[in-house]
This record gives sequence, C-alpha cells and structure tokens, in this order.
Amino acid sequence: MIAIPAIDLRDRHCVQLVGGDYDSESVRLDDPVEIARRWTAAGFTRLHVVDLDAATGRGDNRDLVRDVLRQSAVPVQVGGGVRDEQALGSLLEDGADNVIVGTRGIEDPSWLLEQASLAPGRIILAADVRERLIVSNGWRAHTALRLEDVLAELAGAPLAGLLVTAVHMEGKMEGTDLPLIEDAVLSSSWPVIASGGVGSMQDLRNLADCGVSAVVLGMSLYTQALDARVIAEEFAR
Repeated sequence: MIAIPAIDLRDRHCVQLVGGDYDSESVRLDDPVEIARRWTAAGFTRLHVVDLDAATGRGDNRDLVRDVLRQSAVPVQVGGGVRDEQALGSLLEDGADNVIVGTRGIEDPSWLLEQASLAPGRIILAADVRERLIVSNGWRAHTALRLEDVLAELAGAPLAGLLVTAVHMEGKMEGTDLPLIEDAVLSSSWPVIASGGVGSMQDLRNLADCGVSAVVLGMSLYTQALDARVIAEEFAR
C-alpha cells in the first residue's frame, strides 16, 4: 500500500476541510506547487490533487493544476469537477497520470464506461460516502445510492481504481471507517484507494491489512499529527 498526500485547491490555496463541510476549513496554505515539492522531497511517490472550486462550480484552479503537473517529479492523480470529455481529456493532455471522476460517473455510468474504454487504465472512479450512501456535487447532494449499486453498474469497466472517501470521517483524524473500506475491497474488481479519517500509523496498517492499494492523506500530514518521512518510508510503494 502506498500513501498519497492530498493537495486540495481552493481560491488558489491548499486547504483542508473537516467532515466534508466547506464552512469548516481548518488549513489554508499558500503556494500549492511548493507544497507538492515538499511532499515529494519527503519521499512520497505520488500526489493527489483535487480542484475543490471546480467540484462545487465556484470557478476553477486549472492553471494551478497545470503548474503542479508540469513541475511534479512523481505521478499525479487529479480530480474535481471532471464532468465532460473536454475536462477529462485536457487533464490527461496536461500530464495527469490518472483522472478522478466522481459525480458524472456516479450519475451517468454509461458515459463513464465509454470514457474508460477510450482511456483504459487512466480513470479513477471516486465514490464519496456518508453513512453508507453516496454523496455528489462536491459533497452537497445526497443520493439514495449505495456503493454496491454503483459497482454493479460499472462491472467490467477498465478503470484504474476506486477511490472511496468516508466523508463523515474526513479531516477529523479519529480513525477510518474500516467496515466501509473492507466492504469496498471485497466488492471492487479494481484497486481500492481509501480516504478519510486517518490519524495514526495503526490506521494505515489496518488499511494495508484489509487489502487497500493506496490511501490519501490530508489533515494528518498538514497538522503534523503524523511524520511525513516516517509514513513515506513505510508506505511509499
């Protein structure tokens, strides 16, 4: 299992939110490009970039995303507001190793199946889950969909992976929703990337033990609750 630092972009800053609430921003840092360099220098071998403004329809940070991609020495997976072919194709052309698709893929599985066939192994499906139900549109819209419903619709799609975020645990560092992630690993035919709630090295080891291929880290790194170099050494590959 590898650990992947999150670089969440909002108003051209690198931020961290608590519990998926845009009014609960607890970290705001300048110069996301320099932050990307910092995580690479610490030993991490991949980065996770999300444009929160694009995800919520409040604008975008596309030029900043391009800067991160252009200057990154490691592969980068990028998401946030990717809801049409143009946005997806542009990110791949700009150098994203993988593109993360959430809302459009959840709401329109046939579209995602088509895009995955055109770019096999390049798209990661993001499933944001709050109390076992999928949320979309930047965590603002609630659905009646469960994760297993979505996976059944997309069976056989040549996706690169499944990113499962426990939104209700996001940014709290109180531990992961391990039962949710365990179910995702059992149900998914793709590698599972976990996100939300990691606050200790034991949380990371628990995820590794249940078969997760990667974990996205945010608050625990930005608050230095966990030592970045120690994590990168144990979970770099």
